[in-house]
Amino acid sequence: VGESGSGKTTLARVLVGLQPATSGQVFFNGAPLRYDAASRRTLGRSVSVVFQDPATALNPRMVVRDQLMDPLNVHQIGTPDERARRVRELLGLVGLPSSALDVLPRQISGGQRQRVAIARALALEPEVVIADEPTSALDVSVRAQVLNLLGDLKEALGLGMVFISHDISTVRHVSDRIVVMNRGQVVESAPTEQLFSDPSHAYTRTLLSAVPSLLRI
Repeated sequence: VGESGSGKTTLARVLVGLQPATSGQVFFNGAPLRYDAASRRTLGRSVSVVFQDPATALNPRMVVRDQLMDPLNVHQIGTPDERARRVRELLGLVGLPSSALDVLPRQISGGQRQRVAIARALALEPEVVIADEPTSALDVSVRAQVLNLLGDLKEALGLGMVFISHDISTVRHVSDRIVVMNRGQVVESAPTEQLFSDPSHAYTRTLLSAVPSLLRI
């Protein structure tokens, strides 16, 4: 969590191998992350991303079926029949009907598009999902639905999840541990309830003081 420009998305790009770290190292499964093409391909099977705006993350000219099939084809997962079954399974995981398979992204709502993006991120059965502000482009009325879906999937599939947001209330809802960033630096890291009850850094206290409360007059 952190304000715009604090380095959250840059850190996400480093975590998924899209951008090398300028200092330090990223470790995954005990080994340093490598940034060559072969290593990124291997990492792509284990770590996936849900981007902020599904309208730009999805190909506007591809129907949902093809969007979900694409990562399976690229990584040559299973037979054609097995891929087709996996696509239907993914749609069910995110609560969309089978009728959504043959529509274009523009023909469904923003919340449904983000569910498709989440389904695509799960296609290769990753160990970790990086969710970069996945609800900020959605209407308020559907944000809670998408957040609850991510939480349910995390528990059901045993996913590790890195959830990025500028909204500390949203982060509290979905996170076991919170990392606070400011000006490109991690300024505090603590279990969620500890951070809310006893923040140690002045910037964290500033973020918490800005959270709207129904008790304030």
